[in-house]
Amino acid sequence: MSENRDRTTKEPLFHISKRVSLPMWLLWTIRIASVAAALIVCAVVIVLFTGDNPISIYKTMIEGAIGTERRVWGLVQSTAMLLCVSLAVTPAFKMKFWNIGAEGQVLIGGFATAACMILLGNKLPPALLMVVIIVVSIAASAIWAVIPAIFKAIWNTNETLFTLMMNYIAIQLISYYVYKWSVPAGSGKIGVINSGTEAGWFPELFGQKYLLNIIIVAVLTVFIYIYLKYSKHGYEISVVGESENTAKYIGINVKKVIIRTMLLSGAICGIAGVLLVSGTDHTITRDTAANRGFTAIMVSWLAKFNPFYMILTSLLLVFLQKGAIEISTVFGLNDSFSDIITGIIIFFIIGSEFFLNYKIKFRKSHKEVADK
Repeated sequence: MSENRDRTTKEPLFHISKRVSLPMWLLWTIRIASVAAALIVCAVVIVLFTGDNPISIYKTMIEGAIGTERRVWGLVQSTAMLLCVSLAVTPAFKMKFWNIGAEGQVLIGGFATAACMILLGNKLPPALLMVVIIVVSIAASAIWAVIPAIFKAIWNTNETLFTLMMNYIAIQLISYYVYKWSVPAGSGKIGVINSGTEAGWFPELFGQKYLLNIIIVAVLTVFIYIYLKYSKHGYEISVVGESENTAKYIGINVKKVIIRTMLLSGAICGIAGVLLVSGTDHTITRDTAANRGFTAIMVSWLAKFNPFYMILTSLLLVFLQKGAIEISTVFGLNDSFSDIITGIIIFFIIGSEFFLNYKIKFRKSHKEVADK
């Protein structure tokens, strides 16, 4: 008895162990509970710092995201763009290649699109121009993405730092050409490209200028899901992500998989660049990617690399962003406060993942040990 008691007193108060699995209903119960808890905490913060009615603020958030038909289309379009970049980083992340360079890869794709529109807009027929835009933009982003992949595969460089530094190079490259192509000269802004001819612009479908973008991203979502889950390449990505030594043992060419996967990630970032420049903004700036490359990391991780779950995750994050902007406008709050509200909600959502993956076991009392 005394031995058991001594052994018990030396045990920690609690320890954390990994869960094997949870039923689907419990997974979603925990996630919904985390959002509810976040809204309660946000309500307390709102009352303490502003004195405003939390219900009114939440109502404004909803109206800001889906209050009108135009806002609904804007919400879906922004969700599609974030989802597209998330799809791009997912194959690399599943392979445990930490591609932090999606921001730069999207910018390079958008830059190639803008360059084709500016330099070839009045020289090629519309159909041929669009083909050139798509091919050049995808190729440019793929090349930009494969550079760190080659260095990783051959010399085992740190891909996190390499891809991150490539972002800064891309931003400065775009900044230089935005100034060079600025209209009027020296203004530092390109403005809307080919506003008179609309050369290189995506056509409207059924009167909706964002619909083609959404359809393309929807097709990409299905493609990436099938590619990762059912293709041989997807299987090789999973094995390399689990263990490079195991992959080598069973005959997988790890270097080839790394390079091929980053070519795919870069190509999808190139598509995102085309959609943003040709399909949405019709111009290029250093902020065209709008931090989607970094937000996509969170989307992919929260969805556990499942493209269909990424739809919901992207929608939630964009909804919060749109709602936060409306809160700032209606209540006269600065952007920082709306970012605080968004940050609290995201913090709780991310925190809920801990309880989905791990469980806490508390130390048993002396009485429980004695009863045994």
